[in-house]
Amino acid sequence: MAQGSGASNILIKILLGSISVMIAAFFLTGIHIDGWLTGILLAAVLILINLTIKPIMIILTLPLTILTLGLFLLVINALMILLADEIIPGFEVDGFWWALIFAIVTSIINSLFGNNLSSSRD
Repeated sequence: MAQGSGASNILIKILLGSISVMIAAFFLTGIHIDGWLTGILLAAVLILINLTIKPIMIILTLPLTILTLGLFLLVINALMILLADEIIPGFEVDGFWWALIFAIVTSIINSLFGNNLSSSRD
């Protein structure tokens, strides 16, 4: 493997992630992204959140996740979107339900791209 390929994989994930969040924001009226730079920043922050905070939240809520047969993971995803909303200027979510829908739509788009924002392997 060539040196620097890890960095290029991360850049590709950020670019594909930014495309997916921009597509989702285009179709969802409750999601507002100011521009492409904000979309790129959002994708990078979501990757960082999904690598750090999300695993801790999953472990802490494991009994509830098991009880709901995994559906509580959708709530965790929505909460991570709302956290990004608080961090990133130029990105606004109109409420929890829009965050939930946004999380589902971006997951679908990312799966179509073959891009997993929470994965650091490749």
